[in-house]
Amino acid sequence: MGPVSERSMDYSMDCYFRQLWIDERLALNVSLPNISLNIKVLERLWYPDTVFLNGGKSFVHMVPMPNKFFRINKDGSVLYSQRLTIKATCKMRLEKYPLDSQKCQLLVGSFAYTIDDVIYEWRFGRHNSVEIAADMTLSQFDLLQAPCFNSTSILRGAPHSVLSIHFYLRRHMGFFLINVYVPCCLLVVLSWVSFWINREATSDRIALGTMTVLTMTFIGLDNRNDLPRVSYSTALDIYVAICFVFVLATIIQFAAVHYYTKFGCGEGPQLARYIAKEVELEEILEEQAGEEAQRSNDVAKENGHKRQILIKNGKPRETALFKCWNCFFGTKNVPHTSMLGNVLGLNSVSRIDKLSRIIFPVVFFAFNILYWCIYLSDTSQLL
Repeated sequence: MGPVSERSMDYSMDCYFRQLWIDERLALNVSLPNISLNIKVLERLWYPDTVFLNGGKSFVHMVPMPNKFFRINKDGSVLYSQRLTIKATCKMRLEKYPLDSQKCQLLVGSFAYTIDDVIYEWRFGRHNSVEIAADMTLSQFDLLQAPCFNSTSILRGAPHSVLSIHFYLRRHMGFFLINVYVPCCLLVVLSWVSFWINREATSDRIALGTMTVLTMTFIGLDNRNDLPRVSYSTALDIYVAICFVFVLATIIQFAAVHYYTKFGCGEGPQLARYIAKEVELEEILEEQAGEEAQRSNDVAKENGHKRQILIKNGKPRETALFKCWNCFFGTKNVPHTSMLGNVLGLNSVSRIDKLSRIIFPVVFFAFNILYWCIYLSDTSQLL
């Protein structure tokens, strides 16, 4: 069995299709239990006009010879077997794709004879008439069961006897985890790297955000190639769309950081204190420079070293471990005197970034829990 196509909503299967009927006119008064005849003899006898009511492009295997078998038993029963490749339609509901289960049918009935002429029945009952090869495997599905049913349907205004087989299929998740879900999660996590990049590195953060958005767009368009153009969203579409929203939100978050942390906005009072402290520091340095103008060059070098210590606001040298900790969780709002831009917070981290480091992962983790709980809660809804 296979492949099963969601795009064309059909499936293929290779099978041995056997029919048995009784024609008392063919009863033989011989000692042999049965006689095997050439398939051409069947053209001179009556046989049911059996068709697959939901079949598409099917064919009988003809290489190297027609794969057909015809036998008459002594009591007049006729066994007709042939090897077929059947392509049948399968109406699928893809709201939970790829976390879905599907039910595909194969309908067998007469093309012209009504129920008054021909009645179809399963020879070995509903549960034993269909044999499935023990080594049969499908690339994307597990065949859970294939029960058989008898029914009567109104075809062309008259009741017809119809046999049906229901193939219950459950989709594998491995392919989609590797090619869609895991890449989407990694792209969302990659977009969070911008929260640890200084807010002054505008080009770096915009480049990272643009790259992740374009990659998510490509994944979203690519996963629709194998699906029909249905009018509803699948589970995969929803997941990709939410991941796209998370990635896009990182760019919007940086826009908020860039707008609300300028001087006079957001962190204005804090920056004003930095400027006041800078002016006071410059006055102190000017006084010291006037008093020490007459000193020797060695003394001037020593005072220059003290000036550097004063500019650094008296902070002792930090250890490598402390610097690593401060890189992830600290805010470098240290004023410098080299240029006015440094006074305004160069290489600083916004409070919005610090909050985003916590809010974004928590919300994304909660979304994943909710998503998998909803779509995995009833994966066997068709059984």
